[in-house]
Amino acid sequence: MPQSRLTGSRIRERRLFLGQKQSALAAAVGISAAYLNLIEHNRRRAGGKLLQDLARELRTDPRSLTEGAEAALLGALREAGQRMPELTPELHRSEDLAGRFPGWAALVAAQHQRIRDLEQLVEALSDRLTHDPELAASLHEVISAVTAIRSTVGILTEGGEIAPEWRLRFMGNMRDEGRRLSSAAQGLVQYLDAGADRDMAPVVPGEELAVFLDQRDHHLPELEGLHGATRDQVSARINGLIAQVGSLETAAAKDVARQHFRQYVEDATAMPLAAFQAARLDCGGDPSQLAARFQQPLPAVMRRLAFAPTMDDLPPVGLVSCDGSGTLFLRKALPGFSLPRFGAACSYWPLYQALSRPGHPLRAVVEMPGATPRRFLCQAICLPREALRFDLPPVLDAYMLIEPFDDARTGDAEAHALPVGSSCRVCPRPGCAARREASLLSADAV
Repeated sequence: MPQSRLTGSRIRERRLFLGQKQSALAAAVGISAAYLNLIEHNRRRAGGKLLQDLARELRTDPRSLTEGAEAALLGALREAGQRMPELTPELHRSEDLAGRFPGWAALVAAQHQRIRDLEQLVEALSDRLTHDPELAASLHEVISAVTAIRSTVGILTEGGEIAPEWRLRFMGNMRDEGRRLSSAAQGLVQYLDAGADRDMAPVVPGEELAVFLDQRDHHLPELEGLHGATRDQVSARINGLIAQVGSLETAAAKDVARQHFRQYVEDATAMPLAAFQAARLDCGGDPSQLAARFQQPLPAVMRRLAFAPTMDDLPPVGLVSCDGSGTLFLRKALPGFSLPRFGAACSYWPLYQALSRPGHPLRAVVEMPGATPRRFLCQAICLPREALRFDLPPVLDAYMLIEPFDDARTGDAEAHALPVGSSCRVCPRPGCAARREASLLSADAV
């Protein structure tokens, strides 16, 4: 491996930590203090016997002196520099920055991450303002009350002489509409305040469950290790878990949670966690190999991959699924890959391509827009649910596994990336027909 350019900085840090003088260390390894000064400022390389001698005098391993800055920090610095290329940042010197000024480097990386988080928050809030049904209903209530008051005021002020009994009736209408406006405005403020406190307030049963699953990172240790348990024991464990979930306030949300938990138990029983994690590491997280090893369908393996604890040696994964109508019903977000909370997702997602080709697995590299576009490997499959009646058409479910695209791990640095968005409103394709249709619908709604 090539020697890190920061070896000199690490030598200097170690020497200062031990309280050694530069001249003393130079004399101990048989070089001049001036030459050691050049090494410590990364202007000369130290290798071979000299590096071994320096490590011996500094009482450390030579590898600790040649290790470069952490890859994550360097990657964040490069992404931060690529965000504004017009400023011509010296990207090739990011390792020097990380080694010589680690505090400033960490600050730049943290600010870059903060900017990305805020961009995702703005996108989520924009999606909420556009599609949130409760927010739309509250605003409609406010607007209708204001419109009614304005109409009544217009009649009273511009309608000429009005009989006293009609005037009293109109005044009563204004009083009632004023109360309705006050109540609607108060409810709107409370809803927005709740959204600020809880990031995104749940508005449908599935959202109540999603809040709980996001808090647990979708992993439920309470439902692991139930192999051999009776149906009553499984039901008791599921009901106990539901009772612990404070966000499940409605009966509908509890029913949705119960179905999800039963599916989780089935997957965990078919693929025990310890065996699955070992096989996952052995297969490099490949869902098709895991499906063959455990003799399970791909959707079950995808769920298990997304809901099992993240492993240090493998990239994190996200998951999204939809039914035959294209409605998303299961989401596990992945940083950088935005999932719409309301409305339709991007029609170019492999998820929807798989929906049109049941039983045919699809794999594609996609690129999400942004100041620094990010690429992801998406693997999708669509299969019919178990048929319960002969006279009904099949019900289709599609699943898409999402993971960061790693050139080194896949060995395909030149892979073509399909540009996609999180929804039609933020689609990077200017000629997208679905985007034009969404724009027309939005204009009609206004």
